[in-house]
Amino acid sequence: MFSRLDTKTIALLLDVDGTIIDIASTPHDVHVPLSLCRTLERLFRRMGGALALVSGRPVADLDRLFSPLKLPSIGGHGAETRLADEHFSAAPLPAPLRQRLAAAEKIGPGIVVENKIYSLALHYRNAPEREDQLRRYIAEARSAFPGEATEVLPGRAVFEVKRPGISKGEAVRALMQHAPFRGRQPIFIGDDVTDESVFAILPELGGTGFSVQREFDHISGIFHSPEQVRLALEALADR
Repeated sequence: MFSRLDTKTIALLLDVDGTIIDIASTPHDVHVPLSLCRTLERLFRRMGGALALVSGRPVADLDRLFSPLKLPSIGGHGAETRLADEHFSAAPLPAPLRQRLAAAEKIGPGIVVENKIYSLALHYRNAPEREDQLRRYIAEARSAFPGEATEVLPGRAVFEVKRPGISKGEAVRALMQHAPFRGRQPIFIGDDVTDESVFAILPELGGTGFSVQREFDHISGIFHSPEQVRLALEALADR
């Protein structure tokens, strides 16, 4: 079904880590193939700009990874959106709260802190045995700031503390009101529970979802790996 999509009528929305690039041991060790950047650039031009990255990473991080491309982007799980001439963002988490959460790396080796300003992610991929300990530490840190409304977004071997009411799904809903996305059919590819909010709203937007390696509600197909997604995108760009 993906291979039959019409690039003249769709808006292509792509999660990044685990979807179009391979997961690495830490968020800083990922590799973006040059061939992928070239594919995305061709698709962006062919689709009149209706292609966006939808990531938990900050927009500035996406720009660094995909340089020299600067694609329309949703970052921080919906905390910020960058279009061609506009940049919307939520309020950052207070620095003292982020500092308290970041101190979790002292629990033991293998815990990686990713400070996204709008949120803070604590990765335990390299220390899976510390999951429960890390969960308790986060609860204690949040309770020390009772005046700050936060919630924990669990992901693939990561806990992310962020503002409530912010999600990729709501950011995608808003994005689809802007040109050149408005009036097109949203096609989203994601891989993690953090992408469920997008899959959930696709039916009301007339959209279609695809996942990588796992089953979700409201999807039309599953890719076996990020490499297979990259090959499918390349075929779509070359068609």
